[in-house]
Amino acid sequence: MITALYLAHLNPVTNAHVEIISELKREADIVKVMPVIFKDGDKEINSKSFPFNFADRKKMLESVFGDSIQITEDYTFFSPFKKYLPPLLTPKSWKLRKQLLNGVKGDFFSYTGDKAEGYMLKIYRLKPKIGKRRSLSASSVKEKLYDAALGKQSTWKEDVPESIAKVIEEDWGKIEKFANAEDSTTRVVGMKFPKEGYSKKSV
Repeated sequence: MITALYLAHLNPVTNAHVEIISELKREADIVKVMPVIFKDGDKEINSKSFPFNFADRKKMLESVFGDSIQITEDYTFFSPFKKYLPPLLTPKSWKLRKQLLNGVKGDFFSYTGDKAEGYMLKIYRLKPKIGKRRSLSASSVKEKLYDAALGKQSTWKEDVPESIAKVIEEDWGKIEKFANAEDSTTRVVGMKFPKEGYSKKSV
């Protein structure tokens, strides 16, 4: 039994993500997809960079794959996020590795299209396979969504499956909410974290 681990923002799920997951389904018996989640206590933190919560992204994935893949909350960071850094040297970072392998039996491998991320996955002994980086990014699709919310011409529907476009339109208020907002994230060790909850828990 081989399990493929796919860790990604998936915010939103794009045609490129669907292509990757479809390939993983051909290579593994089980595909465990883990959208990254940032939490302060029980509250998920969303922002301009992370407009869709876990439930939204799970709905997007299920609209395409149904129950043919596992979708879990195991890729969750709990505030204060800085306690996960530096990687390898903090107990929190190894606890996260344990979360990622929750329920995994038998052999496994992880997937990434990013060489730097592949290096980190290798250090954590998650047996990465580094695939070809797709030209379509979730960040570019997000920008197109925000353009549409601001009344600009946008081709975002070309970048996501029709079923996912419907999920996004059902929750269009989130796109309108963040369209004019500032990006409240910070980049550390090549990864984006929300500024809220980075240094300490919110009160």
